Amino acid sequence: MPIEFRDLLQGHQLQRLEEESGDFVIKRRDGLVAYHLAVVIDDFEQGVSQVVRGVDLLDSTPRQMHLQRLLRYRTPEYAHIPVALNASGQKLSKMNGADPIPRDRPGPVLFAALRALRQNPPTVLAAASVAEIWQWAMEHWTLGTLMHLRSIPQPPQPRG
Repeated sequence: MPIEFRDLLQGHQLQRLEEESGDFVIKRRDGLVAYHLAVVIDDFEQGVSQVVRGVDLLDSTPRQMHLQRLLRYRTPEYAHIPVALNASGQKLSKMNGADPIPRDRPGPVLFAALRALRQNPPTVLAAASVAEIWQWAMEHWTLGTLMHLRSIPQPPQPRG
C-alpha cells in the first residue's frame, strides 16, 4: 500500500514501503524504542500538528505516517526544508566539520542564514541585535521561497 502525502515545500510524495523501504526497526536490540516509533509517539503526546525538518529526512516520513495510521494517530503537516551544503556538497553539520556559530556575535550568521534561505532581509538588519533579526524573520518569513528546493550552498562566512 503506497503512502502518499503533500509536503508543504517538496510537493506530492509517494512511497511504496514494501518496495522502497522494506521492514524497519521499531525496537532496537538493546530494548530501546527506535527513532521512527519514538518520534511518532513523542509528536502525538506533545500534540504536534506541523513538522518542519530537513529534506534529508523526507524518506523517513512515510514510515512514520505508516506507524501513525497503525496507531490511529493524527498525521501532522510536513514541510521539509532544504539542507545547507558545504563546499564539498556535504550537509553542513558539526559531523562534517562546520564551524560553530560564534557565541559573541551570532547575528551576522543568522542574517546570512536568512539570506541563504531566500528571505531577503534588508541590509541594515546585518548590524541588528539577534532579537531584532528574529523579530524581522517572524514577521516576514515566506515559506514559498523554498518551494521544491532541496539544498542551498554554504552561505559566505561573515567578516568582522
